[in-house]
Amino acid sequence: MIAFVTGNFVYKSPAVVHVDVHGIGYEVQISLHTYSKIQHLEKGSLYTWLNIKEDSHTLYGFFDMPEKNIFLQLISVNGIGTSTARMMLSAMQPDELTRAIITGDTYKLEKIKGIGKKSAERIVLELKDKIGRHAPETVSSSLINNTLEQDALNALVALGIARNMAENAVKKASASAPSAETLETLIKKALQLI
Repeated sequence: MIAFVTGNFVYKSPAVVHVDVHGIGYEVQISLHTYSKIQHLEKGSLYTWLNIKEDSHTLYGFFDMPEKNIFLQLISVNGIGTSTARMMLSAMQPDELTRAIITGDTYKLEKIKGIGKKSAERIVLELKDKIGRHAPETVSSSLINNTLEQDALNALVALGIARNMAENAVKKASASAPSAETLETLIKKALQLI
């Protein structure tokens, strides 16, 4: 498996980039999100995933790990192939896509070309819990803004408490507590509310 490629970007388009790695040119399929991040760069690294089929070997590239992870989650859903997953990552930023799945916003997913109502519902059904457990901080920070609350939420999730349950407990605990509270106190109060 090719985990990443680092080299000169000798050709770039919104869908494909050619990466020269010590004289070997890799053709890498990318999303618009990745293209927007690398369009002004002459060289760099892309995290990759190699799709091996009977008649082709296709290398997909991602600017960062969150994008690669959401891509891999999407293609694990029955009926969602690599082209559809790449289209989804071109239509929405990885954190927006993650947020839509976690919050069950099928309407937003349906706006993406190739995603109908049933596909959107299947994506949410199959990925909501999986992604919710490993959601990046950028997604949960939109739900909880305070850093102390965010740290408490991360601690509770690390203890094995479901993210939505932990979120509610942290919100209730911080609402009933003074603003100068310590992290330890906030976690203890949240645990009592679960």
